[in-house]
Amino acid sequence: MLPTMPCGPFIGRCALEKSRPLVSLRQTRLPLPEMSTWLGRAWTVLGGVSIRTKIMGIVLALTVALGLGVTWQVRSVMERVFFAELDSRGRSVASDLAARSVDPLLLNDLYGLHQLLKETVANHPDALYGFVRDREGQVLAHTFGSDGFPVALLSLPDPQNPADGILVTRFDSSQGIIHDFAAPIFEGRAGVLHLGLTETRLHSVVNTVTGQMLLTTLAVAVAGILAALFLTWLLTQPILQLVESTQEVGRGNLQARAPHWADDEIGALADAFNQMVQDLEVSRQAIVEKDAARSRLLEQLITAQEEERKRISRELHDGVGQALSSLMVGMKVIAQLDDPAQIRQRTEALRQMAAQTLEEVRLLSRQLRPSVLDDLGLEAALERYVGEFQQLYPDIQVDLHVALGHRLPPTHEIILYRILQEAMTNAARHSGCSTLSVLIQQRSDHVQAIVEDDGHGFDPVAAQREGRSVGIHGMTERAELVGGTLEIESSPDGTAIYVALPLPAGRL
Repeated sequence: MLPTMPCGPFIGRCALEKSRPLVSLRQTRLPLPEMSTWLGRAWTVLGGVSIRTKIMGIVLALTVALGLGVTWQVRSVMERVFFAELDSRGRSVASDLAARSVDPLLLNDLYGLHQLLKETVANHPDALYGFVRDREGQVLAHTFGSDGFPVALLSLPDPQNPADGILVTRFDSSQGIIHDFAAPIFEGRAGVLHLGLTETRLHSVVNTVTGQMLLTTLAVAVAGILAALFLTWLLTQPILQLVESTQEVGRGNLQARAPHWADDEIGALADAFNQMVQDLEVSRQAIVEKDAARSRLLEQLITAQEEERKRISRELHDGVGQALSSLMVGMKVIAQLDDPAQIRQRTEALRQMAAQTLEEVRLLSRQLRPSVLDDLGLEAALERYVGEFQQLYPDIQVDLHVALGHRLPPTHEIILYRILQEAMTNAARHSGCSTLSVLIQQRSDHVQAIVEDDGHGFDPVAAQREGRSVGIHGMTERAELVGGTLEIESSPDGTAIYVALPLPAGRL
């Protein structure tokens, strides 16, 4: 350990101060906020700033922390190395100077000793003073010149045992920290040499390097902030444009698109957003077209309903009404006849007229809804309809194949019946076909129906776009009522309509 130096006129303050009692941290308890509250406040603050501020804060904090850490580490290493080198150099110079001082002392050449000390101090930038005193403590030579020798230096300790070598004493003065190296001359018999080295130049070098590193840290921090600004602009600009495009879509503008900046995650997000908007646009267009087709279908249904009512009214008026009128007139005539033969003749004619009227009413009832569909099922109803169809269109050959294990639900039967009726009627009216093939078969979980013709075909998309697909839309609507699908494939060689209706679980 270094010995303690007393304070004097030359010495500003002692190197080793008296220790003061410390207050134990265990004796003081500071109120700390709850961790959850602190985290909540921190999250609120961090969540309230923009991404740009967060990135800039992270870059600045990392740059400053790294710069200050490296600066502190370098400064610590430099001080440790410099002071170790100062101690080693001081010991070497003091030992050499002590050896060279033997001859002037033995020859009592004090002037030569003074010149030796002066040259040594002048040739070493960190040397502040040098002096030699004899065994009685009398100063024989020194380097302080006309200012005189500081009396306080007389209190510097000398080596008690010359065998211990050089004694180093560190003390504080008005000129900074001084390292005093006391080297015995001629094993202490000729006196003691004191050489003082100051830390001022070393501190200046360390402070200069520290300042340069801090300036470098500042420059790197500024460059980091500029880079962070550019980076955040690259990151936030496409996000802001994506937000703007999202707001445009929210206002109903499905033409809005997010620009594709780069092939990164944000670019992939923009592509996904654009694809979503495009799908929304297609879906909305499909909904608009479907609503328009539904409106046309509803209009035609209302028109067809009114036409059907007119036809039924005309049939009832012209057929049943006139027949009933004839029956009433005939019965009135019979009431006036006396001849039994004429009565029987008139009665037979009225009976035939009543039978014909009843058949007309039954035909009208079958046209409205075939009773055979309820009584015998889909297969029998289709066979009857095919027979009536071939009577209306004798030039078209119809092949009907039905493969059902059991009866379908009533809803499925009426839907399939109406769809097949519409498909066959459309083929007969518009395709110019000569052959129709109708296939119905039951699969594991659904029933499938196929209607094929060898007509000239058509373009379903163009027909839907031009508003000529009311019948197709009606068939599709019927299939979708029970969760089914309807697909149309058409070419110049013919048209095929595929219908698939899912079966309820109890019907599998």
